[in-house]
Amino acid sequence: MQDNGIDEAMIERQVHAFYGAARRDPLIGPVFEAKVHDWDRHLGRMCAFWSSVALMSGRYSGTPMQAHAPLPIEAAHFGRWMELWAETAREHCPPDAADRFVLLAGRIARSLEHGIAVHRGELPLFPHANQETTHVRAD
Repeated sequence: MQDNGIDEAMIERQVHAFYGAARRDPLIGPVFEAKVHDWDRHLGRMCAFWSSVALMSGRYSGTPMQAHAPLPIEAAHFGRWMELWAETAREHCPPDAADRFVLLAGRIARSLEHGIAVHRGELPLFPHANQETTHVRAD
């Protein structure tokens, strides 16, 4: 258990409550319903993911970017995901734990949103690099 009170039981409650709300949501629900066919398996993987993120348990092994890159998701989806995640955390967790969950989720959302934009060619992989610094001489 971390100082903020997050433990495996809290992660399970948060993940299950969030996905219950997400599945009913008119914006992000259809994305989940189209992709997730085995909800028990998905919820188990998400509990392992959040355990690895929040507790550094190492329970999750996977590639979230590869899983999300082909999905039809945009900035509005990430915004709604964050809203629901925060609402669920604030409803089901003590304040310190909810704050930690929201902070971590924000980092994850930004990383995924950026990675998907790069994957789609909407952003360069190295936005601050220029041709002079990335060109390799052939001599």
